Amino acid sequence: MPVLRVDRLKAHYITQMFGIRSSVKAVDGISLEVEENEIYGIAGESGCGKTTLIKTLTGLIQPPLTVLGGSVSYTFDGEHVDILALRRDAERRRVRGSIVSYIPQGSMNVLNPVRRVRKSFWDFMSAHRQFENRVEFVSMVENHLLHLGLSPAVLKAFPHQLSGGMRQRVTIALATILKPRLILADEPSTALDVIMQRGVIQLLRSIKEEMQNTIILVTHDMAIHANICDRVAIMYAGQIVEEAPVVESLPSIGDKAQRVSAPGAPPSLTNPPTGCRFHPRCPEAKGFCHARDPDLIRIGPRHRVACFVDDKVRYDR
Repeated sequence: MPVLRVDRLKAHYITQMFGIRSSVKAVDGISLEVEENEIYGIAGESGCGKTTLIKTLTGLIQPPLTVLGGSVSYTFDGEHVDILALRRDAERRRVRGSIVSYIPQGSMNVLNPVRRVRKSFWDFMSAHRQFENRVEFVSMVENHLLHLGLSPAVLKAFPHQLSGGMRQRVTIALATILKPRLILADEPSTALDVIMQRGVIQLLRSIKEEMQNTIILVTHDMAIHANICDRVAIMYAGQIVEEAPVVESLPSIGDKAQRVSAPGAPPSLTNPPTGCRFHPRCPEAKGFCHARDPDLIRIGPRHRVACFVDDKVRYDR
């Protein structure tokens, strides 16, 4: 059963300067479903809207980001929550942290550089639950860190005293201490070397197996998707253009066929091409690709693609 349903979501950055209105179509008509206990990957070129999508899914919407349409619905234990419909801070806080948790791009977006790590845990946890005393709080945090293979000594450190990989592990520990049902991880291994990336990914996998939760993982690194994800969605110019099980996203062992990269560059999200947004770079593009936007159609078990070439009915017309 899906724990997350996104239906025709549109979230644009709308600005106005010198009387000129500008709209960046970062998320433009996205629909998807994520199953319980699944690791769902999202990949795409830089600037395609991945981070904006994740922020919108968590309800972290601040101007100039504006939701123009669609819905984001979570279902846990028979309870349905449309996070975009929540208006009060208390309602949003109940969902974020304990039900849905967000690991942002870059640990320093979470950890306060002038306060010890312990204070970051206290600020986060005290906003969601009451503690009888500080001893209860410290015991809970230290046990969680030990369970994740981290030393409680990190609580006494300032963020700059930790390595990049350790800061990211602490951020993951912070995001999972309340045992959320769904974790949204935005580029959790960015700027880390291969060894540190491996540690972070192993930590996410062990958390998923231990807590039996669902993870949405955003990264441009297809090797990471191949290592941990069940399904992968590809974003391009604010839209999902393909979604498939991860085994269908990898070349076969021994396949030495030449791989040709797409020519050109991604379009501006301020003024994307009409019709299929990939048509300026596509060698298979036909005349109607310039004028008509392809639907995300199903071409196999759990495999969807937005392309007229695979939509035989309309492509042949």
